[in-house]
Amino acid sequence: MSNEAILVVEDDEHIGRSLLRALVGSGYEARWAKTGADALASVRDHPPALVLLDLGLPDIDGLEISRHIHQSDPTVTIVMLTARVEELDVVVGLDAGAVDYITKPFRLAELLARIRAQLRRMDPVGPGTSTIGDLRVDTAARRAWLGEDEVELRVKEFDLLARLVADAGNAVTREALMADVWDHHWEGSTKTLDFHIATLRAKIDPAGGPSRISTLRGVGYRLEMP
Repeated sequence: MSNEAILVVEDDEHIGRSLLRALVGSGYEARWAKTGADALASVRDHPPALVLLDLGLPDIDGLEISRHIHQSDPTVTIVMLTARVEELDVVVGLDAGAVDYITKPFRLAELLARIRAQLRRMDPVGPGTSTIGDLRVDTAARRAWLGEDEVELRVKEFDLLARLVADAGNAVTREALMADVWDHHWEGSTKTLDFHIATLRAKIDPAGGPSRISTLRGVGYRLEMP
């Protein structure tokens, strides 16, 4: 998988050609799939680093494509492009495996900036392994364990965990988490942060015990020390 390879999944001829031209002009190895079936075949045969995924495709719903890609290869970063603007649509998209959600019409400069941000986030967060109780996080390898069992985390779940681990025991504001993990000023609701915190808790919290991540109302979150 090339760290600069991007797959555009878009059935609109004008948007698809414009995106392909802009990405190639920016130095990326870009490909274009016009249908969901072509997209899945392209990801299988030549896994990209990032997929720009339109949800309104003629053959397969984009959410199903996202789920399939995420389940088969969770290292592929998915950014959704869609005209669906309701907050519930955003949450469903993120739950389907996307790490970012851009509504149409969009500014090309902003889209390219978000792509650069996502590709930077794919680089290791930093060297070293941190151990907090039975939770162990290797930021260089982007792996986490509870005891001897490895925890399967999505890209943003791991980024959030690594950011909280870096300040374990201290409060991390919502603004800092959005800036450091999403690497851009989020426009609108920050419920995407709450959603990812909830899914992260579901994977690392002890059954029946208190959460490892405390909510600090009006401030942010804190990863508790044992």
